[in-house]
Amino acid sequence: MHKVLPVVNVLSKVLMVFSLCYAFPVAVAFIYHEDSYHYFFKSFFLTFCPGYLIWISTRRFQRELKNRDGFLLAVFTWGGIPSFATLPLMYGIHGLSFTDALFETMSALSTTGATVLSGLDHLPKAINFWRHELSWLGGIGIIVLAVAILPLLGVGGMQLFKAESTGPMKDSKLTPRITETAKNLWLVYVGITLLCIMCLMLAGLDWFEATCHAFATMSLGGFSTHDNSIGFFNSVAVEMILTVFMLISGMNFATHFLAIRHRSFSVYRYDGEAVKFLQLIFLSIIGITVFLYWKGTYPDFWVTLRHVTFNLVSVATTSGFMTVDFNLWPIFAPLWMLFLSSIAVSSGSTGGGIKMIRTRILYQQGLRDMVKMLHPNIVDPLKIDGQMIPNNVVFSVLGFIFLYFICVVSLTFLLLASDLDFISSFTAVIACINNAGPGLNVVGPATNYGILTDFQTWVCSFAMFLGRLEIFSLLIIFTPAFWRK
Repeated sequence: MHKVLPVVNVLSKVLMVFSLCYAFPVAVAFIYHEDSYHYFFKSFFLTFCPGYLIWISTRRFQRELKNRDGFLLAVFTWGGIPSFATLPLMYGIHGLSFTDALFETMSALSTTGATVLSGLDHLPKAINFWRHELSWLGGIGIIVLAVAILPLLGVGGMQLFKAESTGPMKDSKLTPRITETAKNLWLVYVGITLLCIMCLMLAGLDWFEATCHAFATMSLGGFSTHDNSIGFFNSVAVEMILTVFMLISGMNFATHFLAIRHRSFSVYRYDGEAVKFLQLIFLSIIGITVFLYWKGTYPDFWVTLRHVTFNLVSVATTSGFMTVDFNLWPIFAPLWMLFLSSIAVSSGSTGGGIKMIRTRILYQQGLRDMVKMLHPNIVDPLKIDGQMIPNNVVFSVLGFIFLYFICVVSLTFLLLASDLDFISSFTAVIACINNAGPGLNVVGPATNYGILTDFQTWVCSFAMFLGRLEIFSLLIIFTPAFWRK
């Protein structure tokens, strides 16, 4: 218990800080003369007060976090914050169950973009804004935000950052201090978000629509204020802007920071992940466009290119926006898009899945093993972009990918056991564990996850939780070694 209480003390502070986020939808409610502000005042007290009481009762256990504490706090935060975030939804949406509300908030904070809600066009604007604000906060992560804030509360953030940060190369630093690193990443994130809002307003969206969709774009969360998602606008300009910013969000934000600091785009040429990511996306767009045009899905090549470009980038970057029902395309195309959601985006981005760096390490290791079979005594170190990758990192990547596929298979079988068809089960799990949004068949882009049973909804919620913590950070706390002294 004494191992957990220091973590609970920090969690209480995170909870109190999180309660301040209710202020923004309150402002939206006042601007649009909605009475929904009551929901957020109630939610504030029901979030802040427990956080304060927990802090009072555990403050004598406050100490500097250790490595294992970082993992516990990551799990407790991503498991606990969505539960409190459900309060405004349950107050504001009549008949919404806790199961569905938790799915919605887990989807938002994990930047998945899957939804159980219908009638989004008619939701109170404050409620809609809350969904998008949660998605935006989840983009860089409430955890990384806490890294910048926790030192001010008397707790260091390095252990927490190591538990939450993505990718096998996560120990490389932008600046000497972890707090400064977190602040720099947030400044870049906020700055690009503001640029996205301005571009969308220039394309004809009002400030509310522009802000909500910019939040969902930068977080790669894919939420929309409309049931028809981006298809509602039927605007090439809006689609082009969102496509560009989804690609930006799919790259490492550390690279964006360095590009801004050096005032040079040449930085991107030396980011091997970004180069491979863009190459893979570009080749996939060309290939799927030609495939669909050849199959006669759309009679016009340029219309085909438009729909493929936006929807493929959206799914591949694990965003989840859509303009057309790609569930109606020949099955190869949407399955390829979901495959891209597993491997394409960079570590340090707001996307999910295995990430490009792990994909490249796995590919290089496969080539190295084949060379070893032919030349057993050869010394052949694994290198990525000229940097030698230690064997312990390679083994960690292999372990991660093994666990990833075990989790996908296990969760798919759980959904199959609940009488959901195979395509729906498999694609729902892939979309949720990659934090990508829509799947296929009954959970396709033209429908939503509201059709699932409570059991199926919980399975998908767990998949989103697992994907957001990149599997290791969650599963490690269930190992006996984690709890040994």
